[in-house]
Parts: sequence; structure tokens; C-alpha cells
Amino acid sequence: MAESLAQLSKGALNELAGVFAAMPENALDGLIDAIVAAKRIVVFGLGREGLQMRGFAMRLFHMGRDVAVWGDMTTPALGAGDLLIVSAGPGDLPTAQTLVDIARKAGARTALVTAQPAGGLAKHVDVVTVIPAQTMANDQSGKLSVLPMGSLFETAQMIAFELAILKLRPRFGETSETMRARHTNLE
Repeated sequence: MAESLAQLSKGALNELAGVFAAMPENALDGLIDAIVAAKRIVVFGLGREGLQMRGFAMRLFHMGRDVAVWGDMTTPALGAGDLLIVSAGPGDLPTAQTLVDIARKAGARTALVTAQPAGGLAKHVDVVTVIPAQTMANDQSGKLSVLPMGSLFETAQMIAFELAILKLRPRFGETSETMRARHTNLE
């Protein structure tokens, strides 16, 4: 017999709570400090991680940050004082590595959001933010999430980014009202 919606949701929510319980209190501090210091921010991610990065960019925009999503036609050139944030849950991604190399050569700081801090990419960035959740790098053995493939990481990413926004708001003097004022009216 298939599990009920309530049972499945309880399992998924318990796993998400476990991810955040495993994160130290200062887990987002490096990323937050890098965002505060950045003149411009570009975010990068592929697949479902990319969708989470786009959501994070939207929230940063709502806070008045100069932010772009890599690949969009309006993505600026990065240089000194700027920040590239890449997502690579499994720890390595050739495209992310290439973009990190380009950004660093141009003088920008770089940050990685990952579940696998021992992956090769972590050695090449200025800031590593670890979200200890299952990704597609480890979805075939051991204790598996009730959520498919990398969904636990991707969902935890979305929540971690919203928590980062809550911690950033006072640093920028933002409120729900000032953020709402920047929301598009073209809907």
C-alpha cells in the first residue's frame, strides 16, 4: 500500500529539519558577509539548483541589490568588488568551475553553495556554504531521502536562501514593505 500524503510530507519535513539541525549557527555567515560586501552579484546554477538560484536572485533584487542570473542577456561583466555565487550540490560542476575561474581572473570574489565541501570546486572559491543534504551525487546508496534524487538539497537551498534574506534585511535596512515596493507590477 502506498504511503499517504500526510506520511510522505512528514518524512520530507523531518528530513528538512534534520538538514538545518546539522548546520552550525554560522553556516550562512560567510555568504551573507560576501553579499553585503559585493557591488554586483551574479548567480549560477543548473537544473533545479538553478531554479533555486534564480529565486535567490529575485529576493536579492527585492532588497535593492544589483544582481543578475548568469546566462540572462543583462548579465554584467564582473570585476573587483563583485561576487559570483555558484551552486554545485554534488561538489563539482565543470561549467561552474569555468565561471569561477573567469570571475576570479577578473578580480571578483566567488562563493559556492554545495552539499559536498570535499568536492574539487570548494578549493577554488572564496566562500563555501554547506547544506548537508542528499544530492544526485549520493542518491543511490546509504540512507536515502523520501524525496527523489537531489530534491532534499534543492528544497533545503530554497529555505536556506530565505533564511539568508531574513539575516540580510537588517544589514541593508530593509523591511517587508521596502522589499515589496521593488516587486514587479507587470503581472
